[in-house]
Amino acid sequence: MEIKLLVEGGEMKPGPALSQKIGPLGLNLGKIISEVNKATSGFKGIKVPVTLDINTKTKDFTVKVSTPPTSELLKKEFSIQKGSPQPNNIKVANAAMEHIIKIAKIKQPDMIVESFKAAVKSVVGSCNSLGILIEGKEPKTVLEEIEKGIYDDIIEKQIDQPSQEKLEKLAKEFEIVKKKQEAFIKELERKAEEKAAKGAGVAETKATEATPAAPAKAEEKKK
Repeated sequence: MEIKLLVEGGEMKPGPALSQKIGPLGLNLGKIISEVNKATSGFKGIKVPVTLDINTKTKDFTVKVSTPPTSELLKKEFSIQKGSPQPNNIKVANAAMEHIIKIAKIKQPDMIVESFKAAVKSVVGSCNSLGILIEGKEPKTVLEEIEKGIYDDIIEKQIDQPSQEKLEKLAKEFEIVKKKQEAFIKELERKAEEKAAKGAGVAETKATEATPAAPAKAEEKKK
């Protein structure tokens, strides 16, 4: 039988969910964790899909490691915790095409694609949903450029290491983008604060309305 897991590369730990899956099979949980961590040690800091192929009779098992999701590889590459909350308006990184090729080389074996170029296009698509620019451009624009053959040379040669000069250029460009985004982000934060304050006010009003009024004091007896 097979058990599919999504684990932190090299950092799998025992827990209730894992025990529920493994416990009934009578397997050595400690050994499984050790073998999985050994097999995924090259993906530290990334969520990795793992399949345990278990022989229920002999209690033997093998660990099959798939490549991490493209989004996880991209976040790791650019040291970002999560993608943009608004990919069309807020950008979180500025990638070189070499970065995209690097990740496409990792992912291609697990992709159902006809060519390496198609794998590159798939990674570019993931950049769009995360809010990652490529060469200072929107991923959709880069996809159009790939179709036109603008990046054919670098893709065919599978060059995956940008020059230091290029990295510095992209970093400077992204600093300009971040400064332009600051006003937009501040406006989002202001609206969020207003919404929170309004929500708190409504909750307080409802609570007040729900509190029964204190009974009126009895009219003093006339002398």
